Amino acid sequence: MDRNLTALKPTLVWKHFAAIARIPRPSGHEERIRAYVMEVARSLGLECREDEAHNVYVSKPATPGMERRKGVVLQAHLDMVPQKNNDKTFDFENDPIDAYVDGDWVTADGTTLGADNGIGAAAILAVLEDTTLVHGPLEALFTATEETGMDGAFGLKAGVLQGEILLNLDSESEGELYVGCAGGLDANIALDYATEPAPAGCKAYALHVKGLKGGHSGIQIVAQRANANKLLFRLLNRIGGLALASVDGGGLRNAIPREAVATVVVADGGAFEQAVAAYEKTVQAEYAGVEDAIRIYAEPCAMPAEVIASEAAARLIKAVVACPDGVVRMSEAMPGLVETSTNLARVVSDGAQVRMQCLLRSSVNSAKEALGEAITAVMDLAGARTELSGAYNGWNPDMASPILKAMTASYEALYGKKPLVTAIHAGLECGIIGSNYPGLDMISFGPTICYPHSPDEKVEIASVAKFYDFLVHTLRNVPEK
Repeated sequence: MDRNLTALKPTLVWKHFAAIARIPRPSGHEERIRAYVMEVARSLGLECREDEAHNVYVSKPATPGMERRKGVVLQAHLDMVPQKNNDKTFDFENDPIDAYVDGDWVTADGTTLGADNGIGAAAILAVLEDTTLVHGPLEALFTATEETGMDGAFGLKAGVLQGEILLNLDSESEGELYVGCAGGLDANIALDYATEPAPAGCKAYALHVKGLKGGHSGIQIVAQRANANKLLFRLLNRIGGLALASVDGGGLRNAIPREAVATVVVADGGAFEQAVAAYEKTVQAEYAGVEDAIRIYAEPCAMPAEVIASEAAARLIKAVVACPDGVVRMSEAMPGLVETSTNLARVVSDGAQVRMQCLLRSSVNSAKEALGEAITAVMDLAGARTELSGAYNGWNPDMASPILKAMTASYEALYGKKPLVTAIHAGLECGIIGSNYPGLDMISFGPTICYPHSPDEKVEIASVAKFYDFLVHTLRNVPEK
């Protein structure tokens, strides 16, 4: 494996990304990456500071003759999604990402790469370091804990940013300019349960769902990938007559669940194994061409002392089967764009309670609220409590945006074609930042990153060069005040 990322072009971007990849930075553990950014800024003689929400600000004066250009805020987030393959031993709080070159791409060995949004952060640091660039007044905004709640964006105070334009570097398709995004809402669900002794004369199994692609619960939701939690509970509901001892499905709220496991107790092990094998074939046929590595299997395990009381287990199983998941509605305004979706990200028991978590997204606030009401109604019927929280609005497109016009012209000048102007079914920080800075002219763009939020994440090397050249050209051609 070629791990020398610093040999790639553009040199400054890959130099900083290689350094960022070596710094552990899962959401909520960003102290070291903040220190790195501030160390770079101070070494360049640039003003920098950290706010109460742990955002980092850096400012860079305009180059001579560019003082009258509109001020630009370059924005990226510092945290990354910590996902790994089941057979990979890795500590995201302490271990560096093992990034390497794989043909035309950079990827990581068995974990997320962190190109989301490490490449954006690296590009900003490159701009701050490069003294040959031509640009107006610049501010860099590195936000905190985006992946688990957009804490930094929510904590950004009004009046801090002075620029008139914000360039968010957190999109994942080169050649596309994003002018709108979905809003979000968290549904946190709790179902209390009693336990009872495991039935005698039975056999215990660990029931696994594995091999799913997973991915970003906004960007990849349109691909109609399988949800491990839904597959697991569909099987539990189909088989019936079993006792459920525990469940642990999914991981992060913004990642489509790739794996799930339940401990079950059954009277007839042979019949159970046959039913599981038949179900695996059914699901593999259903998802052929979408999920090509699905594995659903049962392996004998130690008999648990207790199981979830049968009445509570039945309510739980029905609730998960009935819970909305995936694409709910496509956009009428932008063909091919998801309007509303939900991801049943987490189902986990702890001996007294099952906790479930859904992340709802929509570009229509009323549709997002209605979806929250529907999930709450399903869970109410199951005797579970639902808390809807963390709501944020989407970002409405401004097709008359001056920076959109300038960037469209820049892209056409560089590459001989117009960029695609679109919106994204994900929660970019633009929606939140724009609520505190309503006059801010915003665009989101980035290089091509495939399979973010999964261990298959990779960034296309050539697209990083195009993205950075486009960024540099944009800064040179920002409109005057």
